[in-house]
Amino acid sequence: MSAVDIHSTHGVGHDAHLDHDHEHEHHDNFITKYIFSTDHKMIAKQYLISGIFWAIIGIGLSSIFRLQLGFQDIKLTWLKPILGEWILDSGKIDPNFYLALVTMHGTIMVFFVLTAGLSGTFSNFLIPLQIGARDMASGFMNMLSYWFFFVASVIMFVSLFLETGPASGGWVIYPPLSALPQAMPGSGMGMNLWLISMALFIVSQLLGGINYITTVINLRTRGMSFSRLPLTIWAFFLTAIIGLLSFPVLMSAALLLIFDRWFGTSFYLSEIYIGGEALPNVGGSPILFQHLFWFLGHPEVYIVLLPALGITSEIIATNARKPIFGYRAMIGSMMAITVLSFVVWAHHMFVSGLNPFLGSIFMFLTLIIAVPSAVKAFNYITTLWKGNIVFTPAMLFSIGLVSFFISGGLTGIALGNSAIDIQLHDTYFVVAHFHLVMGAASAFGLLAGVYHWFPKFFGRMLDEKLGYIHFWFTFVGIYLVFFPMHYIGIAGFPRRYYSFTGFQVFNKYMDLNHFISAAAILTGIAQFIFLFNFFYSMFKGRRAPQNPWRSNTLEWTAPIHPGHGNWVGEIPSVYRWPYDYSKPGASEDFIPQNVPLSATPESNLPHEQGLIGDEIEDMETGVVFDKKEEINAPTVKDHKLPKGSAGADQNIRNIGGDPEKL
Repeated sequence: MSAVDIHSTHGVGHDAHLDHDHEHEHHDNFITKYIFSTDHKMIAKQYLISGIFWAIIGIGLSSIFRLQLGFQDIKLTWLKPILGEWILDSGKIDPNFYLALVTMHGTIMVFFVLTAGLSGTFSNFLIPLQIGARDMASGFMNMLSYWFFFVASVIMFVSLFLETGPASGGWVIYPPLSALPQAMPGSGMGMNLWLISMALFIVSQLLGGINYITTVINLRTRGMSFSRLPLTIWAFFLTAIIGLLSFPVLMSAALLLIFDRWFGTSFYLSEIYIGGEALPNVGGSPILFQHLFWFLGHPEVYIVLLPALGITSEIIATNARKPIFGYRAMIGSMMAITVLSFVVWAHHMFVSGLNPFLGSIFMFLTLIIAVPSAVKAFNYITTLWKGNIVFTPAMLFSIGLVSFFISGGLTGIALGNSAIDIQLHDTYFVVAHFHLVMGAASAFGLLAGVYHWFPKFFGRMLDEKLGYIHFWFTFVGIYLVFFPMHYIGIAGFPRRYYSFTGFQVFNKYMDLNHFISAAAILTGIAQFIFLFNFFYSMFKGRRAPQNPWRSNTLEWTAPIHPGHGNWVGEIPSVYRWPYDYSKPGASEDFIPQNVPLSATPESNLPHEQGLIGDEIEDMETGVVFDKKEEINAPTVKDHKLPKGSAGADQNIRNIGGDPEKL
């Protein structure tokens, strides 16, 4: 789309009076401002608070079953007022409820926290602000997306209080346990509510994804070409595409499962016996469900990971005070991950009797996806290299994400090999791998985003000292929990087991299992530091300045407390890419995207200097760079500054070049 098209579509030519009227035609009362709001910023806050609530529930559930796993002789009768009959007279957790805890923990953390809480929050909040839009393409659809999620959350929450317990088939809800209501207590009404909740959740994600994609394509401000988008927006955009293509497959899997449960069909069931009695189901295959589930399940890894990586890209560049290394390579790697995420799903099924030849194909594709992931890790490290790093809490959490991404990704290479995976598949090695690379990395992206954009969310600053304490307790705690799991996994500790007593072969590792449980519970408790900091600072924190991190992206040009419409008057136009940090000759170490090239002649590169006349002409006609968009994201060949000029060599290194070879 040309700049002219963007301008006419977006309608940024309204005068300040019209924009002022637009500002006040919304938010008439409490209901329309805080509950059924169509303002993307308020909807983002709703997603964030909901995600925090579900994180508390998810961490609480995991703490309960880690007590059971780590301390086999402990009496949990003190939990009886909360869990009721699920605590047996012996003081132990009912085995059926234990599986329900594992199921609900996985479901809540993957879908309600890391998908809705992360992507729902930051896609909603940042897309309009960073591309220069008044709001999402459809505020009404955006509101519906949150309320579908909210209703799904309520249904899932209610299932926790059922007499027969919530769903208990594992978070992957494999048939036949999930397809037969009579199989176990958690296969009854709890599973029905799980399926209904997930169907509503999928509708929510599809509504949101359509909105995100449409907004990025159609509502960019003048001059905001795709080559000038922040990497956060690229990540949210590609994540929405993944969700739009993969979530409907999970919906189909859930609908077929509902048919098997309610209407007697046999999509997933065949030759089943219960209590010696043969069921009438014939012709179905539980492997079909695995294919359908993992066609969403593996892209889901990147639905939660890509937004975190996009957030990290922005924070690392801002706090390293350097241009992001390899801007185009970062975009290319995310595009490659988007494509490859759809063709590796069967590596979750190496132990299902998959044809070995087909398994080798999926193994090959799985190992290939490590290449774009390595590109991202390399570019993060090279952006940090020789940067003037500011260690804010957000920066620490971003660096922590890179650490988890690398350490968890290395074990993923091992599990991608089918011969190794067959031995390790149902062990704690897998639990350690995906909690590091998916759970911890994505959670650190969420926390980094909260610490970085909290001033924009609420107009106040989080307490930095509490942020540092929170980071170190959480970072060290996560490694203490999941690093030892690799060892007990290699030793053969099976995942999802209720108890390890009676297995003499595991006795010598029980102390390590105690250690893991203690570390997990202490790490969970440490999150209350963040909770206090978050809610206290929301009302009592130090008031935020306009641009506290000296960042280049457009959201920091909006008022500290932006109304519905984000900017009063015209929306800023964009003249450069978002990573002009520490540019040689510049008076400051950052140049926002809305600063014209004509305002910075002292720091312009030669090809930029030659475009100033065209820029002024375009500004007079109301069009910013139509055919001249590609002046941003500079490459080595763009730099013709003579050797030895002030800062020239370092600026060339910043974008990946070698000044000695130019």
